[in-house]
Amino acid sequence: MLFRAGGTWADAGLGAASLKRGARWAVVLVGLVGVGYAAAALLPVTRGLFADERYGGLTGGQVALRVLVTVPVGTVLLEEVAFRGVLYGLVRRVRGVVWATAVSSVLFGVWHVLPSLGLATDKPALTPVFGRSALGATVAVVAAVLFTGAAGVLFCELRRRSGSLLAPMGLHWAVNAFGYLAGFLLR
Repeated sequence: MLFRAGGTWADAGLGAASLKRGARWAVVLVGLVGVGYAAAALLPVTRGLFADERYGGLTGGQVALRVLVTVPVGTVLLEEVAFRGVLYGLVRRVRGVVWATAVSSVLFGVWHVLPSLGLATDKPALTPVFGRSALGATVAVVAAVLFTGAAGVLFCELRRRSGSLLAPMGLHWAVNAFGYLAGFLLR
């Protein structure tokens, strides 16, 4: 769709000239997230935030599959190409960076409605905040949509500053994959 509209690989964040820069950003971001997760996992005050009922029955092999295949291919690649590659590239060509960031981020947030439906009960640290009621579940979903929309703004800014999809891809993968890994190891 982007190419049909006259877009280029660079418009999609995949131009050859920006790949090295994007890769450098990605490596630094993955490292920072890794250090942040390790610190949070070691501190008693934040360790409980990693508890998640969805990890209870997972084996090490299943976690490895998620970290090395499902998250990078099924989540990060799909979402980054769609939201920060094609959509961002299309809107930026027509309306500019601000509109591209807004549209991409709002839709990225809305995209996360379904994955956040059980959030209030799956994450024990959130149950006291949102409760177990339908209203609490609704508020948790709205909060997740707002949070992922804000993350979308950050991902768009990384995309803009690096000129590459690799920067937001690295951060997106690190947050999701290290979250799985920490949650599994701390269960």
